[in-house]
Amino acid sequence: MTNKSPKHFENRLQQLRDSAAARLSETALPGQSAALAGKDKLLHELQIYQIELEMQNEQLRQAHDALAESRDRYLDLYEFSPVGYITLTADGLIYETNLKAATMFDVERKQLILRRFAHLVADHDKDRWHFQLLRMKQSAGGEEQDLDLMFKREDGYSFQTHVNCLRMDDMDAPQMIRLAITDITKLRAAELELRIAAIAFESQEGIMITDVNNVILRVNQAFTTMTGYSAEEALGQNPRMLCSGRQGKEFYAEMWTTLYNTGAWEGEIWNRRKNGVIYPERLTITAVKDAADNTTHYVSTLTDITMSRAASDEIKHLAFYDPLTQLPNRRLLLDRLNQALATSARSRRRGALLFLDLDYFKTLNDTLGHDIGDLLLQQVAERLTACIREGDTVARFGGDEFVMLLEDLSEVSIEAAAQTEVIGNKVLALLNQVFHLAAYEHHCTISIGATLFNGHDAMIDELLKQADIAMYQAKESGRNALSFFDHHMQELINAHVHLEHELRKAIEQQQFELYYQVQVDASGKALGAEVLIRWQHPQRGILLPAEFIPLAEESGLISAIGLWVLDAACAQLQKWQTDAVMRNLTLSVNVSSKQFYKADFVQQVQASVARFDIDPNLLKLELTESMLVEGIDEVAATMEALAETGIRFSLDDFGTGYSSLQYLKILPLYQLKIDQSFVCNIAIDSSDRAIVSTIVAMAQSLDLDVIAEGVETEAQRILLLDKGCTHYQGYLFSKPLPIAAFEDLLQYAPQFIAPIPNSPAAG
Repeated sequence: MTNKSPKHFENRLQQLRDSAAARLSETALPGQSAALAGKDKLLHELQIYQIELEMQNEQLRQAHDALAESRDRYLDLYEFSPVGYITLTADGLIYETNLKAATMFDVERKQLILRRFAHLVADHDKDRWHFQLLRMKQSAGGEEQDLDLMFKREDGYSFQTHVNCLRMDDMDAPQMIRLAITDITKLRAAELELRIAAIAFESQEGIMITDVNNVILRVNQAFTTMTGYSAEEALGQNPRMLCSGRQGKEFYAEMWTTLYNTGAWEGEIWNRRKNGVIYPERLTITAVKDAADNTTHYVSTLTDITMSRAASDEIKHLAFYDPLTQLPNRRLLLDRLNQALATSARSRRRGALLFLDLDYFKTLNDTLGHDIGDLLLQQVAERLTACIREGDTVARFGGDEFVMLLEDLSEVSIEAAAQTEVIGNKVLALLNQVFHLAAYEHHCTISIGATLFNGHDAMIDELLKQADIAMYQAKESGRNALSFFDHHMQELINAHVHLEHELRKAIEQQQFELYYQVQVDASGKALGAEVLIRWQHPQRGILLPAEFIPLAEESGLISAIGLWVLDAACAQLQKWQTDAVMRNLTLSVNVSSKQFYKADFVQQVQASVARFDIDPNLLKLELTESMLVEGIDEVAATMEALAETGIRFSLDDFGTGYSSLQYLKILPLYQLKIDQSFVCNIAIDSSDRAIVSTIVAMAQSLDLDVIAEGVETEAQRILLLDKGCTHYQGYLFSKPLPIAAFEDLLQYAPQFIAPIPNSPAAG
């Protein structure tokens, strides 16, 4: 706006006054005197002033109309500009837009408001926009940045644009980002046509022109330098001659789809030089179209990005990885920990953070030097990496401190702690092995502090502090140890460790004993027994399977225990071979899934049968339905191999699972065992009676034997018999007994035609 001086305004007012006086004189009545005095003069002045005001008002109205017209022209320019204007919030939501932008995206303006701008960007450009938005947030206010983006409308139409970005900072308003979007789809095509017309080949980028059938027509010198193929070798060939084989069919299908849909494709690709060397390349392909919009040529520009890729990777590696150990550094660990907390919150599965500190590392550095200390840190990093599972993280936090991040642990605290303990003990064992540091042998110990997390219950800093405190607790307890931050959890873990130690001792000292529960037929005749393990604990007395079998499964000791049970059962069958009453009895042995899936399980069973020289038909292996959920081919092969030697299989707890029905016809089963949960209420629950009838009928149709477990009353036995089940096991006949009591039972009561008094106990 031009500043006006006071003198200017005085002159303008005088002009208005003179004009008003002139207009008044033109309307004066004939004979009216020009010389006025008194009231007439005052009236004359008022008339002049009135005319003057009317003239000012008229000029104001004209100025107002001009301003309104100017505003309308501005709005027209804004709304119908060839440029789409969009204002974003700092979070990337559309706050305001003009009609041109709405037209570009073929949607009503109100449908764009508060929509996330990234949803409009084509999939292959979303990452570019994401990083641009981050740069805008970090840039100085008022600084403009530009980039090209491909957009895809809801009707599938894609168009290329140039986007000018400007961050607008206002202390009295939220931060905003203004976008000016210019559709450059036609411009891009025109530029490419211009390049062809000008034969702008000899640039530093490789250029290749192909016809619509993808036959190479022209290449430039940069192409030859980059690929090693001369123009004579390339002409007439297909660009497939550069293919490295690293991209699959899906990659090229997507590339050509984009090229067909948009007329251009840009991205990174791996190509192969004439000498066989594979290198990364930035490739841009643009379709050249004629006036009828038919593709006539493809122009490709190729840029060797080996050096820039290497530099970028090196910068990224330096930013997120420790240069000495190549482990993730503190920055990357904190990022992954933040992601782990979010994942834990969604899945409800727990995670663990372990803080590890080398014992007496400073002494090593002071005595042997930092070079030897660095060697130790590198070897420690290698061993720690060998201890973690896929998906977990081990990072160097600084100095001799390392951190482990364990994810996807159990939802149950004690189980998650036990899983953490397994990995922690593995670390302790592996780091206790001798280190070879140049000419020195070094024995290293480590103190580990652990804390569990579940979602966002604790902040990152708090978790790190907890793990650090637990690590110092480990040092105070004597070093070379694992300590949990939660004192109650630590007590449970200690008890867990103690019980596992005792269980290992029990295996070494054979503190186990087999109990036998008789199995009978409809007449009460004993057919055999199921063997059930008991632990004769030196201090706690007899322990039932539920008190130690889960621990044996978790610790991997179940295979050794299962092998002992198998050998003990075979040894008992051997002893009965000379007893007229017992020689035809079968023994059922429970097999765990971990034992069954061991590679040498078949050989173990066959070796045990051969070692004790027993009739394999007298040995039944009881499997559970849960074992059949996965790997049915492997299960079938194992069962077939043993069935060929005469060993029979019983499917335990039948009816409680969900997967075995489809496998009944393909697995070499001998017997189905009706679960006691269906037997206990058979006398009062019609649904249980129907289930039992169905199982029996199914077994009979498949020519399978069927036995009911958990039979405790005569009424249950009669109902089972009525449904067609003729084999039973349960407290109606006998509780599980030690071998001497079991043999006495069969000697003096060979026919179980009436209930034998006893009180229920776990079996």
